[in-house]
Amino acid sequence: MKGARPGTTRPLTSSGRFVRLGTASMRSEAGGPFINVHRLDLRKYASRPLLARALCDYILYHDHNPRKALELCSHATKIAGYTDWWWKARLGKCYYQLGMLRESESQFQSSLKHQDAVVTVMELCKVYLRMDQPGTAMETYTAHMKKHPGDVSLLLGAARVKEALNDAQGAFLLYKDVLKQEGSNVEAIACLASYNFYTDQPELALRFYRRLLQMGVNNAELWNNLGLCCFHASQYDMALSCFSNAMCVASNDALADVWFNVGHVAVGIGDLGMALQAFKVAVSVDSSHAEALNNLGVLECRSGDVRAGRASFSQAQRLSDHLFEAHFNGAVSAFRAGDLQESYDMVSRAAEVYPDHPDCKDLLKQLRTRLMLL
Repeated sequence: MKGARPGTTRPLTSSGRFVRLGTASMRSEAGGPFINVHRLDLRKYASRPLLARALCDYILYHDHNPRKALELCSHATKIAGYTDWWWKARLGKCYYQLGMLRESESQFQSSLKHQDAVVTVMELCKVYLRMDQPGTAMETYTAHMKKHPGDVSLLLGAARVKEALNDAQGAFLLYKDVLKQEGSNVEAIACLASYNFYTDQPELALRFYRRLLQMGVNNAELWNNLGLCCFHASQYDMALSCFSNAMCVASNDALADVWFNVGHVAVGIGDLGMALQAFKVAVSVDSSHAEALNNLGVLECRSGDVRAGRASFSQAQRLSDHLFEAHFNGAVSAFRAGDLQESYDMVSRAAEVYPDHPDCKDLLKQLRTRLMLL
């Protein structure tokens, strides 16, 4: 055709400005929130599924307004004919945040009937745990692990429930299954290390903690646990090095625990002067550290400062009423000082916390005999 240039095309029309205009229409005023949900007609947006889903997540996760999100989810679920699993799952999340647990449970169960999603199972089990029904949560995890074999999220969730129920062996087996599926799972490695440590296998725990170190985890808690494992594995020089590294990266919250464990290492190697100083530093960092106060009281009594030791025991008892050692040690020190009634009160409280302690039973028997003679 005359006058036409070969290869020329009509330039594309950009639609970006229309998108910006649509987004700007959701905003009520300059300088205000990005989207003012209180002025939106949620029925209109519920009829546009893709935009409605994005808006729902914005309201839930950014504005933290479950009431408005619930309103949007209700309209969208109705428009979808009550068959969309995603909207039912979001309804369950809204009810959960509003504390309406039974309604949340029914919505998650209805969502699972349409789509067996692992995320929905996890949310449903959270509802059961909040309702204090760990058995039902465990049954739900077990049933869906058969449908999704090897799913790490379900295995971890079930292991946490087992751990909360004090079933350490069952949790140990589940964490092992997690590592079979995902060899670099930090939570599973740390929990297996803790299990091995508390079952008197510090050498195995040391391997797991070293693995975490190789994976790039570097915090005070890891170095602290490494130090404890080295100490119980009789590697005293390595233990002190690990505690030194822990102090370098520890925050104020964790520093007291590090010094408390340094004191234990010092007691273990027979350096009571160093142990006394370590427990004093732990108390200076965290004045509410009851365990450090109890150990400090024991060392003070051994060094001859009985008054300071009894004061430490009393303070530890006030801070942590469930700490058996503080009550028992206070009772022994009061008994030696001749305060039989005070000793009887303390050892009675210790017996309530730990009824099967043999030394506590012997002291109670002696005190009753002496008090009957007065």
